[in-house]
Amino acid sequence: MSAPSPELVWYASYGSNMYAERFRCYIEGGTPPGAEREYVGCRDRSPARRIAESEFPGGVYFATESPVWHGGRAFFDPAMPGTAAMTAYLVTQGQFADIAAQEMYREPAADLDLSAVLATGRHQVGPGRYETLLHVGDLDGYPVLTFTAPWSVSEVELNPPSAAYLSTLVKGLHETHGWPSAKIARYLSRLPGVRGHWSAQEIADLDPDTRSPR
Repeated sequence: MSAPSPELVWYASYGSNMYAERFRCYIEGGTPPGAEREYVGCRDRSPARRIAESEFPGGVYFATESPVWHGGRAFFDPAMPGTAAMTAYLVTQGQFADIAAQEMYREPAADLDLSAVLATGRHQVGPGRYETLLHVGDLDGYPVLTFTAPWSVSEVELNPPSAAYLSTLVKGLHETHGWPSAKIARYLSRLPGVRGHWSAQEIADLDPDTRSPR
């Protein structure tokens, strides 16, 4: 008999939801800065219980084409070398399901059965780009979950992200991790899909609010 899904889980974002102001639109509804899509919000609009910086084995890459950002989307491949920086939000399991639904441009409607991903570490609930659930670790007694594509970085054509998308990632990394601009720029510039298209200096120049003195 499978264990019941926990009431609270960490939703770990490695993309634009690392920036809390954008993530709030997934909870409360609204249009995030720099985006062109309005989000309906979760059925439960309570704010995240906690926000924490985190890093997990694996890597982030950019592929497909986002109609919201007009460039590549971020995906997480746990088999890639290195570690991926993430922002973790402690939410209810219902809110996690609603966040996942909105990433697939669907209306939040039902909870997800998390028993399979908690038991095996990976569970594909559908064929979509963000319908593969991953249990990447645990934090303070709660499971850390994220979602990504069913394919690996080697199985998809890379696509560089837009300036608006990268700028949002810069803000999220600065806000949660407290990294200086130079470290953020180095981290992002080395990611597949960014590497060779955006230099570290170009990334550092995207958001003057997080720019370190030269």
